[in-house]
Amino acid sequence: MKNASDFRTAARAALAGNWGMALVASVIVSLLGGGSAGPSFNFEFSLPSSDTEIVKEYAMREEILAAFLAVGLLLILLIPLFLVIAAAGFVLGSIIEVGDARFNLYLIDERQTDLAHIFAYFRYWGKVTLASLLRNVYIFLWSLLFIIPGIIASYSYAMVPYLMAETPTLTAGEAVTRSKEMMNGNRFRLFCLELSFIGWDLLCILTFGIGYLWLTPYKKAARADFYREISGTRPVIETVAQPAPSET
Repeated sequence: MKNASDFRTAARAALAGNWGMALVASVIVSLLGGGSAGPSFNFEFSLPSSDTEIVKEYAMREEILAAFLAVGLLLILLIPLFLVIAAAGFVLGSIIEVGDARFNLYLIDERQTDLAHIFAYFRYWGKVTLASLLRNVYIFLWSLLFIIPGIIASYSYAMVPYLMAETPTLTAGEAVTRSKEMMNGNRFRLFCLELSFIGWDLLCILTFGIGYLWLTPYKKAARADFYREISGTRPVIETVAQPAPSET
């Protein structure tokens, strides 16, 4: 049974000669799958303390009230737009996440891979989005019980993107169920694998996050190898049999 060190070794071997492409892929995934903060509104004002400026104070209060009403109306009009943008971002992020899983599976299998794999699942957008939504809902519901059950659930459903990448015809429920079954007895192994990167994480923090450009592909390749190990789907490398020497 492979341990965290073995997964990291396999990841380094897969990345050898492919660091550039893996780094670009990681950046693309982060840009397309990451969230962005919405607009913020800050109001700063001070009311006059002088008793001789009552009229000005009253006018200022009316202006403040009008400003709040205007902002409230603007927010009411913008809420549907924000919801549409958030939904579109979630759909795009789900598609890219599965494409990223495919990219790293090809990488760890030492098969020819390219950036096009990241965008390969737009035709399955409905299934991959529903699978991602169902996984997040389950994690959220378990998190309501306490933090620890939520963390355990996140590990239970961690293989959903890889399952969808390999078999996009799966339903969302099937992907979630298979991931849970696959991770039964393997959650702690994945936890140990991620914990083994803590030293690199600390070094990346010291580089103000720049080091994550290299650490993130490293982690993703290791997790892809972890999936291959627990799923039993590692491709068999075919070898050409050498003809036996003829007897003379």
